[in-house]
Amino acid sequence: MIVEYPNSPFRLHQPFPPAGDQPAAIDALVEGVEDGLMYQTLLGVTGSGKTYTMANVIARTGKPALVLAPNKTLAAQLYSEFKEFFPENAVEYFVSYYDYYQPEAYVPSRDLFIEKDSSINEHIEQMRLSATKSLLERRDVVIVATVSCIYGIGDPADYHSMILHLREGEKLSHREVVQRLVGMQYTRADLDFKRGTFRVRGDVIDVFPAENAEHAVRIEMFDDEIEHLTVFDPLTGHLKQRLARFTVFPSSHYVTPRATVMRAIEAIKEELRDRKDFYIRENMLVEAQRIEQRTRFDLEMLTEMGFCKGIENYSRHLSGRAPGEPPPTLIDYLPRDALMFIDESHVAIPQVGGMFKGDRARKENLVGFGFRLPSAVDNRPLKFEEFERLMPQSIFVSATPADYEAQHQGQVVEQVVRPTGLVDPVVIVRPAMTQVDDLLMEIRERVAVEERVLVTVLTKRLAEELTNYLAENGIKVRYLHSDIDTVERVEIIRDLRLGLFDVLIGINLLREGLDIPEVSLVTILDADKEGFLRSARSLIQTIGRAARNLNGTAILYADRITDSMKAAIGETERRRAKQVAHNEANGIVPRSVKKRIKDIIDGVYDAGAAAEAQRVESARADYAVMDEKALAKAIKALEKEMNEHARNLDFEKAAAARDELFRLRQRAFGADQHDAP
Repeated sequence: MIVEYPNSPFRLHQPFPPAGDQPAAIDALVEGVEDGLMYQTLLGVTGSGKTYTMANVIARTGKPALVLAPNKTLAAQLYSEFKEFFPENAVEYFVSYYDYYQPEAYVPSRDLFIEKDSSINEHIEQMRLSATKSLLERRDVVIVATVSCIYGIGDPADYHSMILHLREGEKLSHREVVQRLVGMQYTRADLDFKRGTFRVRGDVIDVFPAENAEHAVRIEMFDDEIEHLTVFDPLTGHLKQRLARFTVFPSSHYVTPRATVMRAIEAIKEELRDRKDFYIRENMLVEAQRIEQRTRFDLEMLTEMGFCKGIENYSRHLSGRAPGEPPPTLIDYLPRDALMFIDESHVAIPQVGGMFKGDRARKENLVGFGFRLPSAVDNRPLKFEEFERLMPQSIFVSATPADYEAQHQGQVVEQVVRPTGLVDPVVIVRPAMTQVDDLLMEIRERVAVEERVLVTVLTKRLAEELTNYLAENGIKVRYLHSDIDTVERVEIIRDLRLGLFDVLIGINLLREGLDIPEVSLVTILDADKEGFLRSARSLIQTIGRAARNLNGTAILYADRITDSMKAAIGETERRRAKQVAHNEANGIVPRSVKKRIKDIIDGVYDAGAAAEAQRVESARADYAVMDEKALAKAIKALEKEMNEHARNLDFEKAAAARDELFRLRQRAFGADQHDAP
């Protein structure tokens, strides 16, 4: 069913009408937006359909929206869901375009300088460009982004000024069109015609827009006039559609006119002189020689090529910003009346706050030891205060909102009742003294009725030892912690759902985003050990893992009731009472969630994951006996595989290929690599 609202450009495809708490939540949030509330909180429990509620709020208000997710995997899931809800509108995806990223760094204790190394995913770069294009062209836009949206991109004013508008019948010389394309960082490629390039054949200019993966535009000139504009398929050459006008956007967010580059070069030279004088005054002669050598090389590249490796370190000079001024980001492209949804806000908000500090610590070492000029510190993510100043009307979305949300929210909208009628699990507290024996008995009861069990512990060692103990007592059990590889991690969860084993033991990986309907019992060992893993929010999230099963139960093993336990139990019982009352009043019979096994972790892995893991193990054995030439070939093949997975938004598979690539590179070159933020 398609739903349209007056004065809204969105067409919402509703697979079913809102149910449970959704109608009331949608009404309250829309009313809050219309009343001008800057901050609202949607307190939605696991399985209550928070994404569907967000989509309805966007459709009813008719405002462009930015949905901020704490990681790429969750962002991909949200992007997929919003595409289903708004197939006729612009749903865009804005995440870090690095498949892998090793930032430039210096480790003084080891006198070790690490060069920047990265691999850019072209498909995601295209999607980023498509996101900013949509914001500049239309109102019916939903952008799903990660924390990448607080990192600097090109200034909106510069980006907008470089746009090339083409109209049939317009007076524009052939030479001028080519010069404008070159200025927008399009590359002439008469043979290898791909995204971000153009080709010239007589009076015909073909342009493959940087933000489009499927269509190119043909400009047919007659003397100094645009005669025809046509969209065509760059692969087959088939003409698709005749156009009256077309807008070509720059091929990069960082387009810079030549005059601006030359002005920046003079400013860099002046800063270099000041920095060199400072080092000489401080008798830091090695640093003085180092900064001059590195900067002079960069200046020569900028003069000759208009580009240099690490050009982002000169972004302050290129943009003309003052020292300490915040960089332009995706948020600057948003209209003033946009909405922002911060999903899993209890994780995402601290994440945003932590980005600046980590970046600053690394940059200060580079500047202090003469590897970069002081202006390099202004190539940075936003500080949290700067992010706050830029935030439009915002809605925090979480099952466990944190202190920040409580301090800022204008209202809290609860979405506690699930459309399925499922209620929160029963919470039981038992003594920690006999927790292992009691756990063994509970597991046997659940195994007898073919249900699964999750066990959370505090340390890796305890996870492994408890696994061994339960296995010795005839229980089919596995453990899961951060040392487990990506492919194996997903395979373990899939095998639990298939019933290949019955008990999964973990630490902190069993909280947000892990939905296994077959799990009817969640147990928390040492629940009275106060700390991050046993805070009220962590306990509520962990208890929620049993909320997708009709017989959901949570057992907390503790010798005393801590404040966190009291808060978690109280909140769970409050929600459960409300859910039960709603079901009784409306004659709803709860039903367990049915979820295909292949859907686990965003549908990225299916039953072929085991074969994939076996293939990876076999490949590792082969790598051990390869010579240098064969290793180089294997690295290239892995890079291609990683890019292919990322292009398809299969980030779990891409991450697995990336992990293997890091190991292989380390073997070949002795290089250690890390992922981008």
